[in-house]
Amino acid sequence: MKLNNKTILVTGGTGSFGQKFVETALKHSPKKIIIFSRDELKQYEMSRKFIKHAVKLRFFIGDIRDIVRLKTALQNSVDIVVHAAALKQVPTSEYNPFEFIKTNILGTQNVVDACLETGVKKVLALSTDKAAAPINLYGATKLAADKLVVSANNIKGPKDIKFSVVRYGNVMGSRGSVLPIFQKNKNAGYFPITDTRMTRFNITIEHGVEYVIKCVERMLGGELFVPKLKSLRILDLAKIVNPKNKIKIIGVRPNEKIHEELVTSSDSLNTMELKDEYVILPSFEHLDWNLSTFLKAYKKYKPKKCKENFSYTSDKNTFLKHTDLKKLVDQYNNSK
Repeated sequence: MKLNNKTILVTGGTGSFGQKFVETALKHSPKKIIIFSRDELKQYEMSRKFIKHAVKLRFFIGDIRDIVRLKTALQNSVDIVVHAAALKQVPTSEYNPFEFIKTNILGTQNVVDACLETGVKKVLALSTDKAAAPINLYGATKLAADKLVVSANNIKGPKDIKFSVVRYGNVMGSRGSVLPIFQKNKNAGYFPITDTRMTRFNITIEHGVEYVIKCVERMLGGELFVPKLKSLRILDLAKIVNPKNKIKIIGVRPNEKIHEELVTSSDSLNTMELKDEYVILPSFEHLDWNLSTFLKAYKKYKPKKCKENFSYTSDKNTFLKHTDLKKLVDQYNNSK
């Protein structure tokens, strides 16, 4: 299913991912894109940004906690839902745990239920590296959300709808990432770093959006897609922003990992490796999926089963070269 002439709804559509997704999807000649989010100011600003495409855009104020509003937004023959809405700040999740549960878990179930009832064809949910072997509440809620989306394929019955998930790493320069913090401290004489060993997966917002669109087009339902990414060392990033700054070690924050995971060793039993990605397969068969169906559909990508106890972690990975990392920092600076 291509995006051309399709009606697409994006939850959390005014976020950084949503805005870049809309910008990119408009190039694929969709019939209509519905932006579903809570922030009226961001919706207004986004409508001004895409004023030339106003005829194809619809803006719905709403919260995924409200299933009635979701159904209203979905009622006019929506083909594809990209579910990006979530509460994401790790420290905030620890102080307000049930609020994260209500949005990330109960809200995701609302998305599933609303899509099942309104004739949607494909639902792709965005996950996070923190959902792999989670050690904080945010990650735990996203893992639960992933499970809800994948298992929705079990309860669809004869309905022509597919549910899948995309999981990737930190988006360079996004809110909550380390680069804006380093830029803020660029001339302060030092950079606050939690641990000099720290590594992270890295993906640009453009890469993330393009990968999501690719997954929407070929998903069978039940896959958890993980792109192959390069890693960065936090210390290397700091040196590129300002090599003269000193490093101030502030200690690892509560619920923070030294290295991130995208595929855990427990996932390895159900994980296939393709050229540019890993695909974690559901542990159950449903109406549209079994292993032979997957192998046939993905034959051109030459999938092979991962070895038992394989894991995909940011420290045991290919790292960005100094020149590539500098280009990413320059791109971030030029985009502000």
